[in-house]
Amino acid sequence: MVPTDSQRPDPDALLAQVQAQERKAARGRLRIYFGASAGVGKTYAMLSAARKLVAAGESVLIGVAETHGRSETAALLDGLDVLPLKEIPYRGKVLKEFDLDAALARRPPLILMDELAHSNAPGSRHPKRWQDVDELLEAGIDVLTTVNVQHLDSLNDVVGGITGIRVNETVPDTVFDQADEVVLVDIPADELLARLKSGRVYMGQQAERARTNFFRKGNLIALRELALRRTADRVEDDVRAYRVEQSIDAIWKTGASLLCCVGPRPGCEHVVRSAARLAGQLGTPWHAVYVETPALQRLPEAERERILKTLKLAQELGASTAVLAGADIAAIAVDYARSHNLSKITLGRGHSGWPWRAAHIKRMADLAPDVDLIEIGDASRESSQAVQAGGLAGLSPFGRTLVNPFNPPDAAAARTGGAAPASAPGSASAEEEVLPDGAAKRRGLSYLGAAGASVATALITAPLLPYVDLANIAMLFLLVVVLVAVRLGRGPSVLATCVSVLCFDFFFVSPRFSFAVSDLQYVITFGVMLAVGLITGHLTAGLRFQARVASHREARSRALYEFARELSGALQTGQIFDSTRSAVQAAFRARAVLLLPDEEGRLQAPAPGGGVNLSVLDIGIAQWAYERAESAGLGTDTLPASRIFYLPLVAPMRTRGVLAIEPGHRRWMLIPEQRQQLDTIAALAAIALERVHYIEVAQAALVSMESERLRNSLLAALSHDLRTPLTSLVGLSESLAGSKPDLAPQQLAQAQALHAESLRMSTLVSNLLDMARIQSGEVTFNLQWQPLEEVVGSALRASAPQLGQHAVGTALPHGLPLLRYDAVLIERVLCNLLENAVKYTPPGSRIVVSGELHGQWMKVMVYDDGPGLPYGREEALFEKFTRGERESAKPGVGLGLAICRAIVEAHGGSIAAEPSPLGGAAFAIALPLGTPPDPPTELME
Repeated sequence: MVPTDSQRPDPDALLAQVQAQERKAARGRLRIYFGASAGVGKTYAMLSAARKLVAAGESVLIGVAETHGRSETAALLDGLDVLPLKEIPYRGKVLKEFDLDAALARRPPLILMDELAHSNAPGSRHPKRWQDVDELLEAGIDVLTTVNVQHLDSLNDVVGGITGIRVNETVPDTVFDQADEVVLVDIPADELLARLKSGRVYMGQQAERARTNFFRKGNLIALRELALRRTADRVEDDVRAYRVEQSIDAIWKTGASLLCCVGPRPGCEHVVRSAARLAGQLGTPWHAVYVETPALQRLPEAERERILKTLKLAQELGASTAVLAGADIAAIAVDYARSHNLSKITLGRGHSGWPWRAAHIKRMADLAPDVDLIEIGDASRESSQAVQAGGLAGLSPFGRTLVNPFNPPDAAAARTGGAAPASAPGSASAEEEVLPDGAAKRRGLSYLGAAGASVATALITAPLLPYVDLANIAMLFLLVVVLVAVRLGRGPSVLATCVSVLCFDFFFVSPRFSFAVSDLQYVITFGVMLAVGLITGHLTAGLRFQARVASHREARSRALYEFARELSGALQTGQIFDSTRSAVQAAFRARAVLLLPDEEGRLQAPAPGGGVNLSVLDIGIAQWAYERAESAGLGTDTLPASRIFYLPLVAPMRTRGVLAIEPGHRRWMLIPEQRQQLDTIAALAAIALERVHYIEVAQAALVSMESERLRNSLLAALSHDLRTPLTSLVGLSESLAGSKPDLAPQQLAQAQALHAESLRMSTLVSNLLDMARIQSGEVTFNLQWQPLEEVVGSALRASAPQLGQHAVGTALPHGLPLLRYDAVLIERVLCNLLENAVKYTPPGSRIVVSGELHGQWMKVMVYDDGPGLPYGREEALFEKFTRGERESAKPGVGLGLAICRAIVEAHGGSIAAEPSPLGGAAFAIALPLGTPPDPPTELME
């Protein structure tokens, strides 16, 4: 049996399949043990599978296995190769995490990674365990892992709404969907509660809290349903992929799938609503399609409008809609059902057409005996008496229902007498072009041209009658009919056929120049000639229609390709604006403009002349669409009276703006193919905007890094060049003040002032040099375990000259533990904070240095009762070259606090500005406690 075109595999699809198989072969295989909640036995099932593999002689490595104190689970680890966990110090604690580098170095054939959604400790290579698993898979290592339903990104909020508990550790659904195998571990809710009660899930008080919160029976039943449904969706995807891979056309009734067909006759809304109700009862998605034949292409504007509204109704009711083109409605519907594995087709009740033409439901029964056909009755007596026209509509890409309120296409042709009425702009199909104002006039001229071609053929061939047989002349007339059908379409070809028969009779059949027929055999000739002409014209016009459909589809694909190519080279937002506006105008004959948000998320009005009519552009509607990431305006349920369609530009990270479109005709907004193309354009524009945004961010970061590096280099060089002369200046000024004989009082004051300024400049240069050294990583810390009191005392002694006019106190309780720090650097921090307090408080103010324990941290504060911190600039004070007062006569360049933060963070701590207990400013330092070593034995003795 020779395969048909629809049965032949697509070469591009085959190539993509081969490439995917090659990539998959290079990766490891992922098996996920999936459950509704903790305690169902996922880890137990995973370890049991591992023991079976070990018993079969395979090598298995335990990367992570969380037993949670369950003895029966822990027993399964006996005898298995367990990878030691990696110790990561964090905030004074040591956390144990999976050692990815050790696993990659060992390269086991199979590794077990429990709790796929786990968040790794700071300092790990990846923030999430599923990213560790992905790297293992890329290395060709097979992985077994576990995950609960509440950890899937798409179901996280659903589970949170059911249980009232929102988990923060999630796994992208793509990881779950791309797994090679998913094993559902399931037990009834009552059995799980019994496990919890017996202490086989959690221990002690944790089990009691779980029983009163998360582990309620209703919650467990709902979670079990979610897990079963998600697993069923995954299995359905596996079935569909297998059918495609094996080129299986037969429908497998693995689910109650629905397809709904929408036709042009009145009452088709009832069919769509019935299909939606049936899909809801079956709990399945559904499809809705409209099949446009050449006959249906000539429907009046009102009927086209009704078809598009019906498709939009199906989409609002949850269907995936599509407009298909072709001549055989039943065959196209069945092909669609087979390609989407839709086991049920729902049709509107058929009406009488041509006696020799089988009803659509009968044709579908013959073409697909394995498909269930459901016929929907008319909604009312009036709808059953309405004028019928053949058509098929109603398939949803996600559903499995086919509903078809059909009329034979011949009915439309019969009703119009074979002539196409003047069509208004727009079409029920994405392939139909908008007709210009002179379309009706040109159509009339096409009929005159068809008749004239037949008459001209008769006049040209009449002189050849003595030399050419009548059969050959008849062939010339049929050739003219075919040419007219190719050039002008079906209606003119029908007229050309009739005129050709009349001309053949009038000019060539005796008695000539009369319509009388002397030989009855010519009647048969006329009939055959008329039938052949009509059939040939019909087939040729159908091919012309299909060629035009293919041409429009190719044009859409080419437009998207060119648009994507333009965006790939766009480096500025203005280029994206121009490309998007041009693409929309060319594809939809509509005016468009992009609206982008400012830093506060408010959309900015476009410049005049940028595209749409600014008088009808509503920024409020656009802002609504932007904030909710939903389309609004024309053709939607939100403010449909607007003349503009607002489409949000949703990128992977966030919504980047809104595309405002003012179409020339409202109808195109209802056409599914048009909307799909527009959504594709919007998605490409959004991704391009996001790409340009991150290019700008990267460039800004690069400039900032280079500027910072240059500034640090200049500071270091300047500091080194100034340090030696400043040291000499400090020494000379001090010698000058103490020189003999004694200086006069005025000269002594000047010498002391010179010495003070020299010291200040020397301190400034030291700060600059220290900052450059810390940021370059050249500072080596001398970390020792020592008491806090020592460094506080040394800092107070070093700052005594500046603290002379202030009341200084300490609040250090006895028994504070030892801290591990660099005494010189921490003293510099305290000196800078004390100097800062002196600088910004009036004489006589109180300054306090305190220390106290806060959990695993030591909190050291330097606070005063001065005027306090500048409002809103608490964090900005720690930036380099930032001062508490923007314009001030106080000395300094704003490096003291920046140096403090750099030193404290290098010790693993933090520093922050906050209100003082005395009403002024306070700077709080948090240093980790750690575990000091035991004192030597000889000291204890």
